[in-house]
Amino acid sequence: MMLHRCLRYSSTALCRSLSTNGAAEAFLQPVPSNPSVACLFLNRPQSKNAISMRMLQELHECLDTVKFDKSVRALIVRSTTPGAFCAGADLIERRTMTLPQVNKFLVDLRSALSELESLPMPTIAAIDGPALGGGLELSFACDLRVAAHDVTKIGLPEVRLGIIPGAGGTQRAVRLLGLSKAKDLVFTARMLTAVEALEWGTSRTRRPLALFCLPHICSGVVDYVSSPPTSAHGRALQLAEEIAKNAPLALRAAKQALSRAVDLSLESGLDFERASYDLLLTTKDRTEALEAFKAKRPPVFRGE
Repeated sequence: MMLHRCLRYSSTALCRSLSTNGAAEAFLQPVPSNPSVACLFLNRPQSKNAISMRMLQELHECLDTVKFDKSVRALIVRSTTPGAFCAGADLIERRTMTLPQVNKFLVDLRSALSELESLPMPTIAAIDGPALGGGLELSFACDLRVAAHDVTKIGLPEVRLGIIPGAGGTQRAVRLLGLSKAKDLVFTARMLTAVEALEWGTSRTRRPLALFCLPHICSGVVDYVSSPPTSAHGRALQLAEEIAKNAPLALRAAKQALSRAVDLSLESGLDFERASYDLLLTTKDRTEALEAFKAKRPPVFRGE
């Protein structure tokens, strides 16, 4: 039996899912010093946050809650335990699962990561420890990835286990890294350090015309590496606070326009950008930004 309890910090209502037989394996909590930034915690320290059926269910519940919370301007996905992120699927549990259970787990994981990817607010993965298999796929579903400087295990090792990445890893890796670098990462099952992950995919490549029409610079597996002694979460929080000070409606519109770019032709993308731009012109936040600029003061955005 699951009990659902909402934690209210100021105007923010975030749902924490608790089980009668222990602490939540995934839960939401606003950052006390900045309630416009929330954290989605992974909480299975004994297994380095390997994804269990229960964690996956609670992850779905958290995503269903936060996507409707307009007070959240940025979301950080992180571990409750220092030195950890997500070690992928729980292989110990997997050995006890029937084939229908495995199939349902894969469908649910795909759905959860798609929901994470489509959240309206910017999302950041704080990789403070191993990000393996489904854990790295989880980070790929975030908008940005920050790795701690001392992380040494980032990769997609599935082919060594007789399978392939099954929660969007092959597809999101190509979009993030380019086809050649994605193949290299998957075919070799290599483990990257944080610095290697930052540099991975930065060579100039050409993506298929269905994705982009021109050569471009691919991103790395991660976007930032923290400087010692700062943790990935500490650097991610700095980044989230930098994002969260901006107009929330504009952030959501910008994310939507940027995310659609890979699916649209340039002209269609420009049309979508203009339509998104026009919707913001009559918002109270736009008026506030202009008044704040004139008065030479910081704007106070309310998401209206």
